[in-house]
Amino acid sequence: MNKHIKIKALKFPDIPHYEWEGEILEKTEHYLLVLCKPGRKLIHHSKEDIYIINNTSIEYFPLKKWYTAAMEIEEGTGALISAYCNIAMPSVLNQNEISFIDLDLDFIKRKNEDWKVVDEDEFEVNSMKFQYPEDLKNEALKALEKLKQDVANSIFPFNYKITIEKSNTFSGGIVND
Repeated sequence: MNKHIKIKALKFPDIPHYEWEGEILEKTEHYLLVLCKPGRKLIHHSKEDIYIINNTSIEYFPLKKWYTAAMEIEEGTGALISAYCNIAMPSVLNQNEISFIDLDLDFIKRKNEDWKVVDEDEFEVNSMKFQYPEDLKNEALKALEKLKQDVANSIFPFNYKITIEKSNTFSGGIVND
């Protein structure tokens, strides 16, 4: 298995939004878990800019759930620093590329803060601008509620322990409590 993966976020219905790269940690029929190392480039098509991301994150792309999760972790301990979850259509894996359609709503946890929903206004604006079908809007709202429950109940991937060595190589494994 090639460990390198390109990740593409799209806006509805298939407009390039942003992309970056990572290394596959775990691949199952249900999800892809990716390690993203410091110094990676994020190409932001919507803003026509390129950013350098200088943190380590573990990113979860479920193939059947309506969200993604990027969890910034502390090197050495694997402790969660922050998390950013996109409400999105289920991720699609195509060889060495995974993509998802970002539906604007986000559920985030910043360092030393509680989880909160953001970008509800963006969801309303884009649902009109891009003419989201009513069933798509309903699925997005249901997905947000399900995501909140998964976080509150420590459902995978919100219950894992992982160690990232200072050299930024993955060691150990995913441990479901």
